[in-house]
Amino acid sequence: MKTIQEVLQERILIIDGAMGTMIQRYKLSEADYRGERFKNWPLDIKGNNDILCITQPQIIEKIHEEYLAAGADIIETNTFSSTSIAQADYEMQSLAYEINVAAAGCARRAADKYTALQPDKPRFVAGAIGPLNKTLSLSPDVNNPGYRAVSFDEVAAAYTEQIRGLVDGKVDILLIETIFDTLNAKAAIYAAKNYFRKNKLPELPIMISGTITDASGRTLSGQTLQAFYVSVMHAKPLSVGLNCALGASEMRAHIEELSEIAGCYTSAYPNAGLPNAFGEYDEQPSETAHIIEEWAANGWLNIVGGCCGTTPDHIKHIAEEVAKYKPRVLPVIEESLVG
Repeated sequence: MKTIQEVLQERILIIDGAMGTMIQRYKLSEADYRGERFKNWPLDIKGNNDILCITQPQIIEKIHEEYLAAGADIIETNTFSSTSIAQADYEMQSLAYEINVAAAGCARRAADKYTALQPDKPRFVAGAIGPLNKTLSLSPDVNNPGYRAVSFDEVAAAYTEQIRGLVDGKVDILLIETIFDTLNAKAAIYAAKNYFRKNKLPELPIMISGTITDASGRTLSGQTLQAFYVSVMHAKPLSVGLNCALGASEMRAHIEELSEIAGCYTSAYPNAGLPNAFGEYDEQPSETAHIIEEWAANGWLNIVGGCCGTTPDHIKHIAEEVAKYKPRVLPVIEESLVG
């Protein structure tokens, strides 16, 4: 089977769309989230989508398959909040490793099924590593700007546990995504590199995807796109890109800029427009795909898909539009000489 690096040289790859949007369609109850195993759990766990990999794996696997059927080459594990730090909200921190293994299994089974159906179109599993609900760069206390709710070592340890579960579950790629605090991302990069080195394992490719939070063109922790890229390029990532926060129209200028500065592959998976007054997304699949087609035509893309509000129909339309175009060619980046 071809490696992802080989396939990236041939065509623009499609990553999947929103997991949460698809889970909401099932209108699951508290009992559905709990299943039999967590029937007597002391806290409400409805909304902990990651636990569904254990209690409702058939639903998660079916969602993966819908995205694969729509044309996705890369599917993300349902592990956006599967660290001990994030799961502490539900007092489920002890389950972090197990959730990651289960989630990787759901995605692996779906991807392998579709690869077997189309051996000339291999499908890849990206282990999704989310940004955390605690930040290393910002204080949660406006009266004490030096205070941090968590330390770098604690974040790195939580990410290490998550990475161990994803690797044991047989993912192909690690995807550090929706980065609003680059220091959190650096802890994830450190955790990954250190895990592979200490365990004498071959490194998995790392995809890195930040999020520009507003019209200023900066991340929440204040970095410009170029500063963000420079801050993570030491990881030698497979790709650097943007996801979430913005719709495709608002993300356009940033994707153009990234395509000009990145020495690696680029990725983009915008929201289905901006949310309406009810927090829902109205942008239709054909609208999203039409905007993204221009990016492909301009040679800005290597990997593209959707984030919040996008569905298999969005991914299908995007895949059909970008299939007409060649992938972005990696630029030759001159190494600067230090005298």
